[in-house]
Amino acid sequence: MLHITASQIDDKVVLQCHGRIVRGDETALLCAAIRHEERDLTLDLTNVESIDAAGIGALISLRAAGIYLRLLNPSKPVREMLRITELDTILEICDSRQPAIGQTEVVAASPMVADSPTPVTPALAFTAT
Repeated sequence: MLHITASQIDDKVVLQCHGRIVRGDETALLCAAIRHEERDLTLDLTNVESIDAAGIGALISLRAAGIYLRLLNPSKPVREMLRITELDTILEICDSRQPAIGQTEVVAASPMVADSPTPVTPALAFTAT
């Protein structure tokens, strides 16, 4: 299961991902990214346990759609998959928030359910089941 919480930090959108970015759950990532009209997104992958081919495909789809992706602190298994697929040579990978988003003052955080058309709270969070 993948849970995504969106935060607005200064003028940057950070999608904090928790769980696995795998077949069936990757649509939550795509939905979360598309709901923001930003062309520059930071994906916090600190709490992502694994990513499969569908998850990699989601990253590539976002990039192909013209969204600049910055990956923040990918876990060891995720980093290995990025290395194997050579996405680590295409996508920016940061090990800390400072270079990824600059200042760390959170302006807003919003949880929302992935299959819900409206936010559960005034925040954005997505859960794929």
